[in-house]
Amino acid sequence: MLSRFRWITFDVSDLLPSRWQQDVREVAIDADFHKFPRTPVVSREAAHVSHISRGRVHADQVRRRLFWLHDLYTHEFLELAREAWTQSAVAARDPRYGLVINVQRGTSMRFECHVDSNPLTGLLFCTDHQAGGELVLSNDPTARGLTEIERNCTIIRPHAGHLIFFDARAHPHYARPLQSDSDVRILADMNFYTESCPESTRPKELNRHLYGHE
Repeated sequence: MLSRFRWITFDVSDLLPSRWQQDVREVAIDADFHKFPRTPVVSREAAHVSHISRGRVHADQVRRRLFWLHDLYTHEFLELAREAWTQSAVAARDPRYGLVINVQRGTSMRFECHVDSNPLTGLLFCTDHQAGGELVLSNDPTARGLTEIERNCTIIRPHAGHLIFFDARAHPHYARPLQSDSDVRILADMNFYTESCPESTRPKELNRHLYGHE
C-alpha cells in the first residue's frame, strides 16, 4: 500500500557559526571512506549488491572536532524536533550513533538503500547541489533497490543550512550519486527517539554490525 512521504524543513542558517561550512568540509576530508557492507535489518538494497562506497565521520569525531554541531543536536535542533513532531523527541543516549556525518565525493559513491530504525531522523544539509546527490524516498514500503525506489518516490534536493525531520521507517530511501568527479556532498545525520519508539527498540544487530558488540 502506497503512503505519501512527508517531511518538515527548517532553515537553521542563523543558528550556525559563521565558518560552519568550512569547518564541516575540513572534517569531511578525514572521513572514513571505503566500501561499506550492506546493513542488516534495515538494508533495502537489491539482492546482488553487497557493498556501497561512501564516507562517514563517526560520532566521536563529530563531538571532538565539531563540538558546536553536537551541542546543537542536543539543544536547539532537539527543540525543533519537538516542535516538528507529534510526540516529544529525545536525542540518542548512546554516544556511538546519535550524530554522524555522511560524505559522498565523486560519481562512484552513494548512500545505501535502507529504511530507518529510529522514529525520527534529522538531516542537516551542509552542501548545495543543483543536480545529483538528491535524497530519494519511496512511497512504496516494499520497494527494494534503486529501480523500485525510483519508480514512485519523493525527491529532496540538498540545500545547505536546511534541517529536515522525517519518519522513514516505512519509506526505503537512498542518496543519488553526484554528477561531477570534483563534487562533494556532506550532511549531518541525527537519530531521535520518542516515547512510543524509545532507543531500546534499536535493533541489536545494527550495533553488532557497526561496532562489533551491542
